[in-house]
Amino acid sequence: MQRSNVSQAPTLFTLSSAHNLQLPYLADNAIYCGDARDLLQRVRPDSVALSFWSPPYYVGKSYEKQLSFQDWQDLLREVVNLHFHAIKPGGFLVINIADILAFPDPGMPRIQADNVSSKRVKITREEVLVAKKANPTFNRYQLAALLGCSEQTVDRRLKNNNIRGGKYEVQRRVKVVGGLLEEWGTKAGLYLYDRRVWVKDPCWENSQWHSLSYRSVDEFEYLYIFWKPGITTIDRTRLRKQEWSDWGSRGVWFIPSVRANIDHEAQFPIELPRRVIRLFSAPGELVLDAFIGSGTTAAAAIQEQRRYLGFESMPKYAELAKKRCARAELGAFE
Repeated sequence: MQRSNVSQAPTLFTLSSAHNLQLPYLADNAIYCGDARDLLQRVRPDSVALSFWSPPYYVGKSYEKQLSFQDWQDLLREVVNLHFHAIKPGGFLVINIADILAFPDPGMPRIQADNVSSKRVKITREEVLVAKKANPTFNRYQLAALLGCSEQTVDRRLKNNNIRGGKYEVQRRVKVVGGLLEEWGTKAGLYLYDRRVWVKDPCWENSQWHSLSYRSVDEFEYLYIFWKPGITTIDRTRLRKQEWSDWGSRGVWFIPSVRANIDHEAQFPIELPRRVIRLFSAPGELVLDAFIGSGTTAAAAIQEQRRYLGFESMPKYAELAKKRCARAELGAFE
């Protein structure tokens, strides 16, 4: 495949210093191993037409376990803030992320749930209260023996503490992410321009697992689209007429998820960045992924004849992304 200004051998650079302002600007078409907060300071100002990335979601993946909730917020805030100088006027930052977090919060009351439809023991709270009133000196073990159930059942009925994960677990607070991103983007000088909803076919589609509460099974993610003030070129010829009709002008995208996360535990399908790249950049322009992972965004950029930059903090994934880019240069866009 012919593509202008694209190196045929992507280079892997490793940076160890915390601040690299004295170093030269980063070269295009390369994967860099290091902290995105350091590397973004070395991107040529006003050079990136589109930055598309999916950050750590703060859901317990191996590469984010060391982060506290505050660490996670600080990371994303700083990365978003550092994009202002890198993105060209009229350019875009697109962040793919699940819209809600669920994290332990010791200060939150535990949700009490009397899940009557899934009780294996049909002893009711009223029956336990009657037995307790009739036998005021009985502890819960004695009440359990009297009622023919476990002491845990007695405790749950008395306290209404049927809590997912166990009665001694800290309750998990649900937090909407979109508001945080909008706040950080606005402070950086970037403005929320639009959003897309990516609907995935759930990986559990053929399994018997279902939610045991009123909470839904999460099977979609958001793309939050931020704009840097400046002239934005609108060119509808980037997409065919049918593509504009099917997804270009649609707010909901139906794209199958990755079937098996073998090389990386949080991959998205190449069709996702491919659509974003085709919508928000032109051939030959520079596409950045600040959390490149296995290299999907870079591979999509190569496929769509864009230049690319990829940042990855973990050496094994940076090497994986480098190899994927080399395959993409040969026309393999898996």
